[in-house]
Amino acid sequence: MKRISPLAIALSAALLAPGLSIAGPVNVNSADAETLARELNGIGPALAQAIVEERERNGAFSSPDDLKRVKGIGDRVIELNRENILVSDPPSK
Repeated sequence: MKRISPLAIALSAALLAPGLSIAGPVNVNSADAETLARELNGIGPALAQAIVEERERNGAFSSPDDLKRVKGIGDRVIELNRENILVSDPPSK
């Protein structure tokens, strides 16, 4: 059996990892469910829809930690995404 070199494994991982874990800043008070699911790690379509519904029922989120109002979102998901969770749009330049 042919052995795969550690360098080949590392290069493959480096090329694949960004596509698997890239999340972008997203305003949880204005994004639709599809955008939330795409941009936030650990948030699938059902949780994304729950975020939208919570926001519509109970008003805007004032901080990333407010997402814990949504059943199924806890500290771990917040910490995975804290840098990418916006509660307002960034100022335009």
